[in-house]
Amino acid sequence: MNTWIRQIHRWLSIAFTATVIANFVAMALGEPPAWVVYSPLLPLFLLLFTGLYMFTLPYVAKRGGGRAADAMK
Repeated sequence: MNTWIRQIHRWLSIAFTATVIANFVAMALGEPPAWVVYSPLLPLFLLLFTGLYMFTLPYVAKRGGGRAADAMK
């Protein structure tokens, strides 16, 4: 499962970067619609949750006595 979370996190970062670039392009062309302005928020929140999950993995592994460390491999 950890490899899936990492892969999802990578693809979400690409989607987030693309939406931010599209946002800047739209702003350069004039006043963008609201959906363009708020489009980076969904990948950003998903990145937050996957990032927090990966951040806590080492701490959970230390508490679990190595059981979660085996799952990380």
